[in-house]
Order: sequence, then structure tokens, then C-alpha cells
Amino acid sequence: MARFPGTHWDYRNPQSQKCAPAPLLQLAVELGGNGCVIRNGYAIHMWGAQHEHFDWLSSAKPLLSTLLFFAVAEKRIASVDARLIDAGWDLKEKDRTMTFAHLANMVSGYARPEAPGAAFAYNDFAFNLYQKTLFDRVFQEAPQAAAAKRLGAIGLEDGLRFRPSNRRLSATVRDFCRIGWFWLNRGRWRGRQLLPESFFRDYCRPHVPPNLPHTAKADTADYLNIGTFGGGSDHFTNCGPGIYGFNWWFNRGVWPAAPPDAFMSIGAGGNCAVMIPSRQLVLACTRGKWGPLTPGDPEAPTNRHIRLLMESCR
Repeated sequence: MARFPGTHWDYRNPQSQKCAPAPLLQLAVELGGNGCVIRNGYAIHMWGAQHEHFDWLSSAKPLLSTLLFFAVAEKRIASVDARLIDAGWDLKEKDRTMTFAHLANMVSGYARPEAPGAAFAYNDFAFNLYQKTLFDRVFQEAPQAAAAKRLGAIGLEDGLRFRPSNRRLSATVRDFCRIGWFWLNRGRWRGRQLLPESFFRDYCRPHVPPNLPHTAKADTADYLNIGTFGGGSDHFTNCGPGIYGFNWWFNRGVWPAAPPDAFMSIGAGGNCAVMIPSRQLVLACTRGKWGPLTPGDPEAPTNRHIRLLMESCR
């Protein structure tokens, strides 16, 4: 049976969870920043500031997909395929088929030349449309209240904070580990199924088809005046098809050192988290030296960090 934290994560030495301490010590030195490793529901290694709130930037995007699942479970929307037009947005003709799933998978076409589902673009204007729709038109609650009401059961130790302008999330490393542990346990927490397991079975995997083209070069057309979550309407990476889904990045040869079931949240400024269900592992680190996303490169910093994690927790 899975182990869950109470008010605090319980600490256990790495050896008690069949992990070698030396690679974890090396991981902390090489990755830097502020980190926490969870194994079998226990904190086995921590470094840096555990109590300080950090802006997780794009690493927080999966939290919005978590709240999307709550909106469906509460029957506020019919499914993840509910259309944005029904939330009252005056969408262009080409965008009228846009759904929440399109937004969560970065294939919405908003502010881009393509129709929904026709191309991949890592799109912070579309993500801003996603959060505004979910908080303002579906929940009709301030982000902090909406998140606290639905994630209160996982016992966030320090609480979540949202920037007023674009609702970017600030959280502590140890609380971000709880969000990762919630996904790793498929919506279950301390004997309660807070969200149907089917959401995690169906959506915790890539949803962007491998052969989907990248968006064409074009200026951002933010005709709703949504503004940006932080970046452009086509920025950060050309990667995504075959490895992206509901705001997570999945291991389809991306990190050779990781098991096939590994998935990550990735944020600028070295804010990332790794979930490895088959090893019952979560690693979250802010301001770390994760390096760029370079799929398949065994010497990429992220892959080297995961290799140390694997060497420790065999």
C-alpha cells in the first residue's frame, strides 16, 4: 500500500528505502538549487530551501490540467473535450472547434495560423487562455481558492500562491512533490480516490501525435487580447509531438537513463520535477542546473541527473 505524508513528509535515510546515499549526494551537488527526493512516500534526500516559495514557471502547467480533471469530475464541463466557444469566448471561425484538451496539449491553434489540432506550438498565449477560462468562467473562483478547495486533501504544507496578473504558481519544493506524488498515485491520497483513476490512465501519456507538424512561422495573433503566461505563442522548443500531453513531458527515448514510464514537468530557470512510477520516485528541484531539453542525448544534464537517481534507487 502506498505511503502518504501527513502534515510533513516523513524522512527516512536512503538505505532504508533501498537507495544508496552517495549518488544522491552527488545529484544534489551537480543539480544544485533547492531539491527534494521522495521514495515510497518518504523524503530521502533534501537540499536548499524547503520552506521558500518559488515561481515554478511552466513546470506549474500540469497543475492546471489537474484542476481541469476536477472540473470534469464536478460536472462543471462535460469532458476535457468541452469546447471553449461554450465558455463565451468570441473565437474566430478557424478556432471554433478548440477544446480544453487542445489547450492542454499545446495544439489549440490560438494566436497561430492553424486550426485546432493541426499543429504543435508551445504557446503561452494559448495557456493564458486556458487558465483564464478555467478559473474565471468554469470555477468562477480566484485561483488560490479554487486550488485550495480541490487539493486541500493532499495536505499542502505551505500552500499555493498565484501571481495576480497571469496566475503563475509559486510553491515550495516539498509541496510540489505532493502534486507529483498525487499524479504518481493516480489521484489517490491516504485511502481516498480524490479523482477517478481513469483520468490518469487515459491522460498521463503523450497526446500529441508523433507525426503532427510544427506550427508555421507567423506573428502572434492574440485577437482576444489574452496576453501571455510568460513566453511567446511558439517558443521554447520544437519538441512535443509524440512526447507531450496534458502539460507533461513523457519519456519516449527523451531521457535514455530513465525507465519508459518516467515523465516530467519542465519550467524555465531550472524549475523541473521528475516522476518515475515504477521506482516510486519523485524528484523536484527549483533553480537547478537541468540544462536545455535535448531528447535522446545521454550527456544532457537532465539525463545525467536521472542517471544518478537511477544509480541510487535501483
